[in-house]
Amino acid sequence: MSADAQVLHTLYRDHHNWLQGWLRRRLGNGCDAADLAQDTFVRLLRAGNVASIREPRDYLATVARGLMVDFLRRRSLEQAYLEALASQPEAEQPSAEQQALLLEALMEVDRMLAGLGRTVREVFILSQLDGLTYVQIAARLGISLRSVNNYMARAVEHCCLLQAGWQS
Repeated sequence: MSADAQVLHTLYRDHHNWLQGWLRRRLGNGCDAADLAQDTFVRLLRAGNVASIREPRDYLATVARGLMVDFLRRRSLEQAYLEALASQPEAEQPSAEQQALLLEALMEVDRMLAGLGRTVREVFILSQLDGLTYVQIAARLGISLRSVNNYMARAVEHCCLLQAGWQS
């Protein structure tokens, strides 16, 4: 077993139960806590820097907190999507397959926009999803037209880089 694998094994053995309990207290759900605890260790495995961790519980809590925020944001997004579907007349609702594809696309857009600041993300959504003009966005958010242009350029560049497989 490599040195990194041994360190990861020790971290898992010594801290997995603590992390899962920590997540369970915050989420109120043992199944979600178990999934996020596992995802935390997978993230460590992929990062390849386990040997440099000095405060394991602080580090694990930081990684898990970020995963939990993403999880809760996705859950909230899914709930909003389901509520929007429920408000439509039954004849206009997409098929179960179309609903699943739309939800998957919505989650992908959310993942792509997650790396952007709040205002940049809001400008992008107002433009691309709500169809507002840059002038309308500037007025709504109380920012300059130049800022709207800059934020849109940043958002589009970010999405293009992610699509191309680059990290921004």
